[in-house]
Amino acid sequence: MHALASYLKALYPKVSYLKAPYQSGLWLAEYLSIRCQLCRLYPSTSKHHLNHNHSNSQKLSKRFSRGLLCTHCHHDIVWLPAPFFVDIAPSMTLPIQAATYYDYPIRQAIRAFKHHEDMTKLAILVHVLRQLPRPHGCHYANSVIIPMPTTNARLVKRGFDPVSILSIQLSKHWNIPLWHGAKRIDSTSTQQGLTRSERLSNLDNAFALTQMPPVKRLILFDDVATTGASLQALARTFYEQVPRSHASTSSNDSYQILAYALAHGSQ
Repeated sequence: MHALASYLKALYPKVSYLKAPYQSGLWLAEYLSIRCQLCRLYPSTSKHHLNHNHSNSQKLSKRFSRGLLCTHCHHDIVWLPAPFFVDIAPSMTLPIQAATYYDYPIRQAIRAFKHHEDMTKLAILVHVLRQLPRPHGCHYANSVIIPMPTTNARLVKRGFDPVSILSIQLSKHWNIPLWHGAKRIDSTSTQQGLTRSERLSNLDNAFALTQMPPVKRLILFDDVATTGASLQALARTFYEQVPRSHASTSSNDSYQILAYALAHGSQ
């Protein structure tokens, strides 16, 4: 048990950023659970086996980590669909990469966690997040992850922020810090159920910056990208609200904005 405690402490040095119930549930799912978190029928498989990575330095990790999904469930899901693009300025597009499609069974897991705080689904979504490769050239010193901001009213109504919880796991997966320098205006309503034109209209002036980005590489993150309107509006906020002295058109000084999502598809 001492070895397990030491390994978990090394793996999650910033555990205080994640509330105890979420972290405890992930520990139980990843290090003590025997069955797949999705089907519950087959033994879960080490994530190192799924990734075909067997270096000697991972022996301790493989000893304790049983992974989160079995090979059957993992290979039944379509991973990393082709990115899609949205315009954020003249001659400037935002690439949006999703880990998978918003289809069964991931759709049900996202809804259960997002709308009912179903803790049993978090491990499945963490497995989905881990399929996202870290953006080329991005690392701890030159990039930040920006979770999709929520409104205070929505936070009070829901009682927690699912995107923030997921973004913490993405930050650990990529070893890239989070940055919370953008906020969402409380007057905007939910995007769910709106058409594309309604989504775009709903998001006019929906975001504002509370400080200037500390680095040049900005990675936006949301749970579900339907049309990409929310990520598009957030990216435009950086383009429009960052002073020109900060947002130079020089390729060496301009911001690079990328976007990622857990899943892509209609809600």
